[in-house]
Amino acid sequence: MELRDIEIFLTLAEELHFGRTAERLHVTPARVSQAIKKQERRIGAALFERDNRHVALTPIGRQLFEDLLPMYRGLRDSIERAALTARGTTNTLVLGMVNENPQDLRPLFDSFRSRRPGCDLQLRYAGFADPFRLLRSGDIDLLIAWLPVKEPDLTVGPVVCTEPVVLVVGPGHRLAGRESVSYEDLGDETVFGGAKPDYWRNWLVPTHTPSGRPIRIGRIVTNSAEMIPLVANGEAVSPCFAHSIRYYARPDHVYVPIRDAPLAHWALIWRTSTETSLIREFAEAARDLGVIAL
Repeated sequence: MELRDIEIFLTLAEELHFGRTAERLHVTPARVSQAIKKQERRIGAALFERDNRHVALTPIGRQLFEDLLPMYRGLRDSIERAALTARGTTNTLVLGMVNENPQDLRPLFDSFRSRRPGCDLQLRYAGFADPFRLLRSGDIDLLIAWLPVKEPDLTVGPVVCTEPVVLVVGPGHRLAGRESVSYEDLGDETVFGGAKPDYWRNWLVPTHTPSGRPIRIGRIVTNSAEMIPLVANGEAVSPCFAHSIRYYARPDHVYVPIRDAPLAHWALIWRTSTETSLIREFAEAARDLGVIAL
């Protein structure tokens, strides 16, 4: 079996869609179909159940996927290390952050650097408007994002930190003087839109209160900076994370605890198909360090 055919099989097993597989690998859907049929003829059994609407692994296909994936990763890692050595360059790991509190995670960064002193760990801000885009484009290797993350092509790794959820309001807002608020209070407020995908945003900013009242969505924002004048002017309020109290301490912002909000869990996320030894070592460093409580 040729390496390219193995890559096509593994990608289709993740995507379960011929078109998306072809797009990811920059080939035609016909090339994907041809490679799968060729593998099925060689093995003597169907690897996928497929019709016009549905693609699924057969039991034999699942077995082959589980057997091939670790070997494929090992081969790719070996080629990657050889190429880096040939170029005389150091390893680089690019970490994207939806959150904006890198200093809180310094113990994790230091732990990883002690394991890989030759690795250049770089940080990028991923934003919340399309948090997984940079992973899928290859611009970052890892992402720290709040859970849940339910993307079929992404692996959810260890939780790196937890923290409370708070509500940010302007200083003259009716809720600014409260000791705490409830998600039920948002039924009388306007919140921001913009974070995607919807299920991910809804964990932090639900569409309805606990009693079922709709929560109005106002301006669409794509980053924290866009929220600042709107919150200060009282145009909207927003659930956010407790690290904002330290990193966005402003005289025109008031942070009020949301007493019925669950604790936020931030985890490492990466593309399953592009997992490398560096990603696994970073995840192992996070597991060994344990969850950081903010």
